[in-house]
Order: sequence, then structure tokens, then C-alpha cells
Amino acid sequence: MHVPDGFINAPVSVAAGAVAAAAVAVSLRGARRELDERTAPLAGLVAAFIFAVQMLNFPVAAGTSGHLLGGALAAILVGPYTGVLCVSVVLLMQGILFADGGLTALGVNVTVMGVVTVVVAYAIFRGLLGILPPTRRSVTVAAFVGALLSVPAAAAAFTAVYAVGGTTDVPIGKVITAMVGVHVLIGIGEAAITAATVGAVIAVRPDLVHGARGLTAPLKLRVDGALVDAPAAAGAPAAAGAGAGSTKKVWATGLVTALVLAGFVSFYASADPDGLEKVAADKGIDEKVEEHAAADSPLADYGVKDVDDARLSGGLAGVIGVGVTVVAGTGIFWAVRRRRTEDLTATATSVSAG
Repeated sequence: MHVPDGFINAPVSVAAGAVAAAAVAVSLRGARRELDERTAPLAGLVAAFIFAVQMLNFPVAAGTSGHLLGGALAAILVGPYTGVLCVSVVLLMQGILFADGGLTALGVNVTVMGVVTVVVAYAIFRGLLGILPPTRRSVTVAAFVGALLSVPAAAAAFTAVYAVGGTTDVPIGKVITAMVGVHVLIGIGEAAITAATVGAVIAVRPDLVHGARGLTAPLKLRVDGALVDAPAAAGAPAAAGAGAGSTKKVWATGLVTALVLAGFVSFYASADPDGLEKVAADKGIDEKVEEHAAADSPLADYGVKDVDDARLSGGLAGVIGVGVTVVAGTGIFWAVRRRRTEDLTATATSVSAG
């Protein structure tokens, strides 16, 4: 659903940019409460994983494909504020390096694909957890539903932006019907990927899933007819919420997975246009589309310039994209985490001095 340059006029693009900038500023402050020494590097990994999976377009209807948006996944794994930042980092890397998503439309893309998906998905996720049993399965179910509904919500948000600032004269009723209809189907894929990923992380390290904190009860043993807490095994990671255990294995496994997906599996992704591209072509939204400012980038269109072999070119571009995203994301999140540490130190010093 990457909006290119030319779909939305300049005034609305500027307004969307202001909204996106405000959302990022709020998220930077909010992320200080979500990030610590364990989750900061994982947040960079989540951004890289989203980048990789977004390369895997899957077919949803005749001649149409879809791909992960990632807002729900990021919000549930690392928190809603950090989630907005994760998606924003991905969109920035895609726009600058790969000519995917217009640079003048970056504010629209961050608002629609980042802010709307995160807010809708996390609100639904938390609402469902409030009524479902406090179990890991409930987290996975809530993640599925939140992700599913976040995609058509983003499609509706784009339609609203287009209704105000669209550069072509197309009946809005036709646009929203087509956009929401196809993105409901894409939402099913989004939900499956999100639930599977969240479920996989919960299975090995539930303490690292932001949305699962505080939901896992300690293991119980029946002793003389009474239930007692089971003792922790020596050297085993702490239970969910305890905050112990190294993240190196999870980080390494996640990075290797992202590299394999972007560097190899992406070659087999659907070549059909995604939901927005298909609707734009069918309804005439793309009549005034503009060439991307980074169209001459060495990595434009997810290929390495002057590498003739399509498999090798796409694979190298994917690996480079994952590497750049994980480095940029991790750097940003470590900086945010360091600012949090400085704030806590300053507060402690102030209290002790008083």
C-alpha cells in the first residue's frame, strides 16, 4: 500500500507529513518507556523483519497481491510507540534506497501504514485481551484479529486522504469499495503472518513479547493435594515478565530468518500489483503518478544495478535492505533507550539531592 508521488496533492501531502512528524515525536517519547537493554536491539530486528516480509507479496485475487504492513506485528512485539517507529524506519529505508513509496508521500505512508495500523491493531488487541482468558493462546488470537482489521482500516484511511487531496477526479464511493474489499483479503494474510510470528516468539521467549507481559502464570505442581509454584530450573530463562535471559539467540535466529526471506524466498513472491496499485490502475487514480525521485538509485525496485541475474540482483538487494534497516533501526532504538537511562539517572539524582 505504498502511496507513490502524484496520488495526493501538495497541501494534503504537507499536512500528512505534519501529522506523521507529530506521531513520530510522540512515539519517540513513548518508546522511552517501552525500550530497555533487551528490547532495544529486538526493536531494530523487528523493523528488519518487517522489511523482509514486505518483499513477499502473496496472491489474494485474480491479478492482485498483498504484503504485510507490519503495524500490528510491531506493536504487539515491542509496544505501540516503538511499533510506529519500526514501521517508519522501514518506510524511510524503502523510499530513499528502493524507490518504493513516494518521498513527497512519505507522510501519507507513515500515517496510513504506520500510525493507523498500529493504533487500530493495538486497540483491538488490548480490547480482546480484556475479555479473553489470560493465556498465550488469547494473545495469538487477539493478534490475529487486530492485524486482520488494521489493514482495511488503513485502506479506509488512505481513501479519506484521497477524498481530501486526490489529484484525479474519481468517485470516492468506488474507491473505498474497491480499497476496503481487496484489503480485507490482504488482511487475512497479514493476520496469519502476525499470529504465526507472535505465536513463535511466545513459544520460546514470552517475556520478550510486549503484548504478553503479565499474562503467563508460573508453572504449578500438585504436592500433597495442593498446587505450588514449580521451582525454576538452574540456568533456565526467567518466566514471562521477569526480564531475565539472553536475547542473543532470539536476535540471531530472527536476523537469519529475515535474511533468508529477503535474500532467497522473495524471488518466489507474487509479481502481481498489490491492492493499491491494482485499484489505482482500475479506477484511474494513477493518472498523475510521478516518477520517483530515487528512481536512479542503485537499489531501485529491489534490484542491484548492473547485476543482470534477476535472482542474484533481487537477493542482494533484499540482504542489503535487511542489513541497512537493522543497523538504522537498532541505532535509533539504542539512542532512545540511552535517553531513557539518562532521564532515569537525572530523576534519581534529583530525588537524592532533595
